[in-house]
Amino acid sequence: MQVGIVGLGRMGGNMAARWRDHGHEVVGHSRTSPDRDAGSLEELVGKLAAPRVVWLMVPAGDPTREALRKLAGLLSPGDVIVEGGNSRFSDDTEHARMLAERGIGYVDCGVSGGIWGRENGYAVMCGGTDEHVRRVWPLLESLAPEQDGICHAGPVGAGHYAKMVHNGIEYGMMQALAEGYELLEASEYVPDVPKVLASWRHGTVVRSWLLDLLVRALEQDSGLAGLSGRVDDSGEGRWTVEEAVRLAVSAPAMTAALFARFASRKPDAAQLKALAAMRRQFGGHAVHAAAPAASGGNG
Repeated sequence: MQVGIVGLGRMGGNMAARWRDHGHEVVGHSRTSPDRDAGSLEELVGKLAAPRVVWLMVPAGDPTREALRKLAGLLSPGDVIVEGGNSRFSDDTEHARMLAERGIGYVDCGVSGGIWGRENGYAVMCGGTDEHVRRVWPLLESLAPEQDGICHAGPVGAGHYAKMVHNGIEYGMMQALAEGYELLEASEYVPDVPKVLASWRHGTVVRSWLLDLLVRALEQDSGLAGLSGRVDDSGEGRWTVEEAVRLAVSAPAMTAALFARFASRKPDAAQLKALAAMRRQFGGHAVHAAAPAASGGNG
């Protein structure tokens, strides 16, 4: 099958390679990648035979909206666009409507597998009509592992919704593993924390790929000294918590994990100073003074 892909970064580049490994003809476009086959969207579309399939793997938000608008003016009725980034599910309805006015199909597809997907396969969750999903199914099958890992989650928006919840769960699982790691590190009873974590990788109820990756990271840097404790978020965790509030679903683990990421960005946050101030006021508890500001003068 022939497919055009826009975005050849860490995910898109590996997906393109996996498709080629499975015999698909791939035409790739990227503004920066030396591996691109087309230098522009116009050239990309020109190299594809109708009816075309174009897969987007660009950052969510304005970059995705801009690419969709440009492709809408270049593609023809009967073509299909797959949006494989991490867009908010609520954006998909508008994207599909805009393309449908031109007779272009739209499939939203959540893709999980990270930089290991080319080797291990990707979990793919797609949303769209049966007709449009059927058109791109051979591409989804080639991305997925040999067993499972692929589903038509529902109508437009369902694929990104499923990926959003997946990432919210991921936040909670990562936070639990990180808290366990810190507790082991703080204890005087466990001298070899990496060995303990490695012993959990087989046979235990907490075995997981995330645990495997944590053990791998500790093998590369036993104390994680080369890393900052700041943890960013790309949006899906926030949207998951917003949906939990909207639907009145209790999601304390995912919510706490998201807030822990916020806290990691402000090690001397105002709220922590306020806590210390209140403890001193009501109980006379000792507090730690702020570090003196560095002098900006020459003498």
